[in-house]
This record gives sequence, structure tokens and C-alpha cells, in this order.
Amino acid sequence: MTTSTPSSLGKNALSAYAGPAVMLLGMLLFALNDAMGKWLVASFGLGQVILIRSLAALLILAPFLWMAGAKPILEAERPWLQLARVVFSTLELFCFYYAVMYLPLADVMTYWLAAPIYVAAAAPFLLGEKVGWRRWTAIAIGFLGVIIALEPSGAMFTAPALISIIGTAAFAFMMLSGRSLRATPDKTLVFFQTAGAAIAGLVFAPFDWTPLTTVTDVLMLGLLGIVAMSAHMLVNRALKISDAATVAPLQYTLLLWAVVFGWLFFGDVPRTTMLIGAALIVGSGLFIFFREQQLKKRDKILPAVPE
Repeated sequence: MTTSTPSSLGKNALSAYAGPAVMLLGMLLFALNDAMGKWLVASFGLGQVILIRSLAALLILAPFLWMAGAKPILEAERPWLQLARVVFSTLELFCFYYAVMYLPLADVMTYWLAAPIYVAAAAPFLLGEKVGWRRWTAIAIGFLGVIIALEPSGAMFTAPALISIIGTAAFAFMMLSGRSLRATPDKTLVFFQTAGAAIAGLVFAPFDWTPLTTVTDVLMLGLLGIVAMSAHMLVNRALKISDAATVAPLQYTLLLWAVVFGWLFFGDVPRTTMLIGAALIVGSGLFIFFREQQLKKRDKILPAVPE
């Protein structure tokens, strides 16, 4: 028989609060990063923003890579899949910053939050995962939410809307490839995708380069990468402190911050159709997540049966 001491109970209670708190802070920084990106791409070239953002992020990541050594990078599993993930993550990044140039921040965030629904829909075909009727129903509701948020009309076929769809698809495939690369350390995955973005930014920056006339310009562009890397680290830390079922659903607070920052900094007022679509997307995404968690627990005891 084991007993819990007051100190151990205190540590458990602290852990229960620390994980969600760290995750919420990470989501706030991600939303801040997105708002800063929307502001910066209005003044600087898209490739330029991504290049400087990525270089600043690599500087923050460098000490952690130095401590880990070169082995995790040089001997990373499945190199071709790693390369595919980098391509998807780079495409997703370019699409996101292009989309926020022309669309309200909350709209773009709504489209991107649908990515887990795309992952659930594609997993049976690409990863061989079993999906039952409950999750297929949630997937259908999520797709309905995307359609409502897009407002079926000629506006669906504008460049920003189409780029948003391409970007969310790329984000979903990046997440799918990540499921197949679970043995790769988080720092290695983040390094590959950040380095890939830096290389792509280096290629495209000369075509749309805006001179950096003040130190403030350089600092703001660099801060974008620092904020993004800090957000990544906080999310990874939250997942280590608490279980995924506790902290992962908190990712949807991004939408709240997107609405707040969009209104505060850019004067964007959320459309009714966007709010309805977002509610359907968030609801279906949460159902899919909790259903997967439930099945994982059950499959430890019983053979897997699609539900």
C-alpha cells in the first residue's frame, strides 16, 4: 500500500494546473505570432518575412540542437518522409502568410483549425487507421463547417480563399507525416521545418525585397521568429507536463485570440457565417479528438474495433 505525502500531492496539483497554463500561454504566443505576421507582410515581402523569421527561430533553437548533438539530425528516420514533411510545412507557412494578407485573421484561423478534421478523414486511406461511423459523422459536420465559413459563392474561388484551402491541406499532410515520424525528436522535426522555410525564404526573398531602413524593422521581423519558436517550445513542454487529453483541446483558444487580435489591431468584425462554421469545426474537432482518446484507452484492454 502506498500513501501520498502532502508534498507529492502539492506537486501533482501543480502539474495539473501547470500543463494547461503553459499550453494556454503557447496558444497566446501563436496567435500573437499570427497577428504580427499579418502586420509585417503588409509592409515587407512574403519571402523576406519568412526568411528573417526562420533565421531568428534557428538562432533560438541552436543551443538546444548543440546540446543534443548532430546524431538526431544526421540519422533521422525515413529521410524521404522527412523531406515531404518539410515541403508540406513550408507550403503551409507561405499559404498562411499569403492568406492573412487579404483575409481577416479569425477567418484564416478558422480554416486552419479544420486541419485535424482533414487528418481524420485521410488517415484511413494513407495510414490504414480504422474510423467508425461516429467519427465519420463528425468529419462530415466539420466539412460542413468549412463550407459555411467559406460562404459558398464566387468568393470561394478568389485567390486568398483557394490559397487558404491549399494551406490547410498542406498543414493536414504535415500532421499526417508527423504521425509516421513519432520516433523523431521534436527538436529535430522543428529544425527541419524551420530550415526548410529559411531556404524557401532565401529563394523567394530577392523577388520582393523591401529595404530594412531602421533597426526596428529588423527587430520586429526577428521577434516574429522568436515568438513562434517560443510558442513551439511551450506547447511541447505542456504535452510533457500533462496528458494530451488535458491540454490538446486548448488549441482552439487560438480562435478566440484571433477574433480579439483581429478586432483590436485590424478592425475586423467576425462574420456570422464564420462564427457558425467555426463552432461546427471546433465541435467536430473536439469530438474526434476525445473519441480517439477513448478508443486508445479501450484498445489497451480489448481488440481494436472501429467506432
